[in-house]
Amino acid sequence: MAATFNDLTTQPTDKVQVIDCRNSNFFNGWPQAGQSQGGHIANAVNIDANWLPLLDDGQFKALLKQDNLVATKPTYLYCELAGTQVLAHELTKQGFTDVHSINQPLSMYQGKLIALPNFQHLVSAAWLNNLIHGGSVNYAPKSDFKIVEVNWGPPTKYLIRHIPGAYYLNTNDIESEPLWNHVPPAQLAKVLSNLDINQNTTVIVYGHNTMAAERAAQIMMYAGVKDVRLLNGGFPAWLAGGYDTEAFYNGAKNTPKFGTTIPANPDAIIDVAQVKNMLKDTTKNSVVSVRSWPEYMGETSGYDYIKAKGRIIGAKWGQSGVDAYHMNSYFNPDQTYRNPYAIAKLWQKWGIEPQQNVTFYCGTGWRASVAYFDAYLMGWPNISVFDGGWLEWSLQPKH
Repeated sequence: MAATFNDLTTQPTDKVQVIDCRNSNFFNGWPQAGQSQGGHIANAVNIDANWLPLLDDGQFKALLKQDNLVATKPTYLYCELAGTQVLAHELTKQGFTDVHSINQPLSMYQGKLIALPNFQHLVSAAWLNNLIHGGSVNYAPKSDFKIVEVNWGPPTKYLIRHIPGAYYLNTNDIESEPLWNHVPPAQLAKVLSNLDINQNTTVIVYGHNTMAAERAAQIMMYAGVKDVRLLNGGFPAWLAGGYDTEAFYNGAKNTPKFGTTIPANPDAIIDVAQVKNMLKDTTKNSVVSVRSWPEYMGETSGYDYIKAKGRIIGAKWGQSGVDAYHMNSYFNPDQTYRNPYAIAKLWQKWGIEPQQNVTFYCGTGWRASVAYFDAYLMGWPNISVFDGGWLEWSLQPKH
């Protein structure tokens, strides 16, 4: 059934449900072409119509359940005509009986749009492609920019193909055994210098494994890089866009000095003693485990190199994935970032609030960096990663 934004605004907000079926980057805050403002209608959920070919019937049902959508409730969809048509059809197949499609541009909506406070730090493949080719982009870097592909181990996939101009970062260069904590400041400064990065460089990170890129992004923010951005959807999003790639290796050209003492943001990463102090007041502070539920419940350690099972006493659960190597709850079907506000609602049920001091931990730091970036996108002011995670905590003689 065709509808307008005016039809939607005349309905009591608690009596309807709204689905934004556009690309998640527009939902987050990036303006669509020809529009001055991005974001989404308050309380809308994001189900990109282009996700549907990626989902079987069971997965689509699970997505609807995840977003608490009810088949009997009036449902308003807004995106382009083709998107609303295909999504409305699929919803009808799932028993939705009152579906309304709005095909007007969002600029015609008279209400306030909601955008992530730091949405510009989660960039689309289209934005990055325009930047590389010298096009005009919103929220352009203020100075020079560097693109960095991040992965664990040698640059095997990188050498075959990567985003043009991208450097390569092996996570072994920013983490050290046996605890896999970040390397000391002097070593980190050398790594960044070898990537032509100083504190004023805009750094766009991406990876085949998004968690690796987020780990690097979080450590760069800790070091003091002022403008770190993440490619939403990683390298798969770049390939899906049909953009050019190149092979072989890009080496550093300038090896600049970083420009300030590392870490410039020391509070972004905390240690065991600081976690213990936070646990003294779990009203003002939240120590958040983003390990899988079986790990949180002590059914498994999650890793073959971590023997101890269990969790930090007093830790809250911040959602995760099916195992130690996935963060399903945090990503959309196309591996772009899931709406962070939906994650925040789940956090709230565990007493995790934006005004608190919040630290995230996992096994050794990768998954915690995903949650950290999620909170950062929402503008949470006092967030950190407990670098040692469960591995270091479990080795302590007393907790």
